[in-house]
Amino acid sequence: MQHLKTLRHGWELIEEQETRLLRRMTVQESLRQWAMLQAAFESQLGATRHLYSEERWQALGELQARLRQLAEWQKRHGATFSLDSCTSTAVE
Repeated sequence: MQHLKTLRHGWELIEEQETRLLRRMTVQESLRQWAMLQAAFESQLGATRHLYSEERWQALGELQARLRQLAEWQKRHGATFSLDSCTSTAVE
């Protein structure tokens, strides 16, 4: 059982590090990452369209809502982001 506890603790540390790294990503980096994943899994997404279409439409709606919130934040703060910008900072 001690090995399992050690493994769980190690996994928790990895998840904490992953969370820290993801929070440091800029909007541009996040979108690039999403586009790369989309391209890599496009064939699987097409093959399973009939199984998961409802969940994907819900996720798309959530993404659109979040992008709308980002646009509103940008409008309030006068900040803009471009996908090609490497000097922008993450929105917290």
